[in-house]
Amino acid sequence: MADHSSSENAAPSSGAFTATALAVIGGFAIFAIILAVAYLPNKQDLPRGVGSKSREEGKAILKELHGAEQAAATTYAWIDKDKGVVRLPLDRAIELTIQERKKK
Repeated sequence: MADHSSSENAAPSSGAFTATALAVIGGFAIFAIILAVAYLPNKQDLPRGVGSKSREEGKAILKELHGAEQAAATTYAWIDKDKGVVRLPLDRAIELTIQERKKK
């Protein structure tokens, strides 16, 4: 039989356990803070007054925003007529990009 010293069978000291526990808790706390900063929505990005509206008013605002986004994605419009900048529907912009890439 092998001779085991008493240090191998001894439980870890409470100081080492406390330090390890604090390190683990600190790591989770830092991770939670990073997630909160990265993924919580910035309230300044919300349309003005959305947070104080009723559910029906919020739905109406959201429907209006979706309509504007849909129109912007599917219609032609001048962005800056003096500079000749236009907005294209996404499908047409993709077609033109593909044609331009094939030429190169």
